[in-house]
Amino acid sequence: MKTRFSSLVTLKKSTMDKSERVVQKANADLNSASTALELSYKSLENIDAPKSGSMSQMIANRTLLHSQRDVIKHNHEWVEFSKNQVHLAREQLKSDMIEHEKFKYLELEEIKKILKKRKIEEAKNLDEVALMTYSRKSNI
Repeated sequence: MKTRFSSLVTLKKSTMDKSERVVQKANADLNSASTALELSYKSLENIDAPKSGSMSQMIANRTLLHSQRDVIKHNHEWVEFSKNQVHLAREQLKSDMIEHEKFKYLELEEIKKILKKRKIEEAKNLDEVALMTYSRKSNI
């Protein structure tokens, strides 16, 4: 049954669905960031410190370690950013769900009013018909 809130309910539903997709994407980004961070830690563990060799090898190894630490720092920041994005997306989804439920409730109340009005109207019509048939029987 169409009410004045039906189009708003549909709009809020589509907004809520969009927010759900954003939450799913944010969760996927967080998983990617976490995986990248784990891989960067494993890569750091796999770098062996030279026990002997030339100074240039030592400097190259130190540069490699420094570079890997920068990658870890970047991935850690990415994880934190992704966590924040997930939090924001969930808050938006929560807000959209509340809005959808509000308009859904209003639509339901409107439908109840319409049905009650129809029921009263039908009862009046039945009373009129009953009164008319009673009048005919009493005149005969």
